[in-house]
Amino acid sequence: MNSKQACAAPDLRYLQMLSRQYPTVQAASSEIINLQTILNLPKGTEHFISDVHGEYEAFLHILNSASGVVREKVDALFATSVSRAERDQLSTLIYYPSEKLSELSGQLEDRNEWYRITLHRLIDVCRLVTSKYTRSKVRKAMPKEYAYIIDELLNTNYEFHDKRDHYENIISTIIDIDRAEDFIVAVCNLIKRMVVDRLHMVGDMFDRGPRADIIMDALMDYHTVDIQWGNHDVLWMGAATGSRTLVATVLSNSIHYNNLEVIETGYGISLRPLALFANEIYKDCDCSCFAAKFAGDDAEQYTEKDKALAARMHKAITVILFKLEGQKILRNPGFGMEDRLLLDKIDYAHKCITIGDVKYDLADTDFPTVDREHPYELSPEEDEVIGQLTESFQRSEKLQKHVRFLYSKGGLYKVFNGNLLLHGCIPLTPDGQIMKFSVVGCKDLGGRAFLDHAEKVARQGYYAKPGSPERLAGMDFLWFLWCGRNSPLFGRDRMTTFERRLIKDESSWTEPKNAYYTYYHDPAVCDALLSEFGLAGPHCHIINGHIPVKSKKGESPFKAGGKLIVIDGGFCRAYQPTTGIAGYTLIYNSNCYRIVSHQPFSGKGKAIRENQDIASSSMIFERMESTVKISQTDIGSELQGQVDDLKALLRAYKMGEVKEDHKG
Repeated sequence: MNSKQACAAPDLRYLQMLSRQYPTVQAASSEIINLQTILNLPKGTEHFISDVHGEYEAFLHILNSASGVVREKVDALFATSVSRAERDQLSTLIYYPSEKLSELSGQLEDRNEWYRITLHRLIDVCRLVTSKYTRSKVRKAMPKEYAYIIDELLNTNYEFHDKRDHYENIISTIIDIDRAEDFIVAVCNLIKRMVVDRLHMVGDMFDRGPRADIIMDALMDYHTVDIQWGNHDVLWMGAATGSRTLVATVLSNSIHYNNLEVIETGYGISLRPLALFANEIYKDCDCSCFAAKFAGDDAEQYTEKDKALAARMHKAITVILFKLEGQKILRNPGFGMEDRLLLDKIDYAHKCITIGDVKYDLADTDFPTVDREHPYELSPEEDEVIGQLTESFQRSEKLQKHVRFLYSKGGLYKVFNGNLLLHGCIPLTPDGQIMKFSVVGCKDLGGRAFLDHAEKVARQGYYAKPGSPERLAGMDFLWFLWCGRNSPLFGRDRMTTFERRLIKDESSWTEPKNAYYTYYHDPAVCDALLSEFGLAGPHCHIINGHIPVKSKKGESPFKAGGKLIVIDGGFCRAYQPTTGIAGYTLIYNSNCYRIVSHQPFSGKGKAIRENQDIASSSMIFERMESTVKISQTDIGSELQGQVDDLKALLRAYKMGEVKEDHKG
């Protein structure tokens, strides 16, 4: 953990302000006792998830089950007394209480007896998961309408006969007045609320999967969450700011992967302007290179006419994208990406292009809107359609709400309880040194200093005055974070969208990774990077997402002897054939670190009907020497600071420097 830094004694004016909250010696003393009690409790469980990429059903199941922690608690209590089938049903009930109760309706032979048994078991589970917290914290988490009743049930002493009768009477009354199902839902939600103290989302909620908006809704409802932006997140953040380039990128990606549900249904953005434009301009063009990917059963839902329209739309928006990216590169020479200006390199006569020193044949050169003398200028029709689409992104209330949440709860990295969380990388030079950047108002910044500057500029892209130089620079920089050379979120030399769409020679598709992904196997390099962020010690780690771990090929999520952990294991269905699994998650409780690998999820409906959990395997990879207490955490440092301030206030009361305020 971080060593605590001594704070200067608070000044008198601050103590006088503090006295308004704690106006007497008694009030200050009570709060000191309360905080000291909290500091001595075990630290709460942290849950780390990365790269869910719109796969909302799998994500929500992982969230509800806390990567198997809920099932672990159920088994700990009932493994020897309750059958496996009943434990499966109880776990599913906790994950999906309303849905499971609805599914069971009509199937129960003795409904009241089932309610009674289930309520007893749920209260036992709830008592176990709340045992590490103060009663005050548990009460605050309870639904208000049932707080008193749940508190009574959780804190009944069974050794006294009258208390046991009191407990049974409460449960009987709940059933008799027909509130059992409502109460079951409340207790299940409290269990899920208390089993994890903090959720860390290590980037990439968006793209690939069907409904990133549902994931964002769940995160906004979650009790305590922090977010490390991923490259796909800043892509959507930039689109929401009004960056036409990033709007075009979102649409190009979404059409390519036939993932328009999140745009049209999730965010209410109409693609009609693009469809009309594409059907008019590209109706006689060969669009075969831009055919959308209709995978699995989805392909049967679409006619050839649908597929032709999708290809035209994809080609239309991608050509617009290439032009807008060229404008951005020309406007920002500091990005050092002039070699990615490709539209002006096309040899139309020979249907080829020279990239670097290599000449490649092009599969398509039929671009009716490209002016060969001014290839990066939009046609008037293109300018109008991208303008309309960009306005739709800016007018989407739900998207804007989600992006504001990403800005308020997120950042490029987070240092928390001895761990450095970041989605992509800390860019390194080929010889393993921290790479320096001179872009958008900074000169020769690298490591933490560059990430801090980059986050500031990214925020300007959303919050600076529309039309201001700061806003434009921030919007351009969001694009750089998405795909710029050695960007800390992208972590590659180049993004080869142009090559993948237009060149059949797959050698041109290569996107060389930053040297970070070579050196992160070296414990000394990881120690140096942790030190850059003020971290040192045996239980400090870098926690990454972004690059899927190919478990199928024997890759391990642990790098540098466990100093660095990659938890992108393939939540996204598109990656699962390569990774061999369906995602990693990480659990850090007061006793150990545990990594969990997950198999593909068969769907919420099947999980509810058949009490089917995600098949997962869990491995403890690091144990603490002793139980980690809140006093040893970052939150503990803050609480200790409050204790120190309150002790200073007590001294000020005793010395007569601050007057007590006894009312009444």
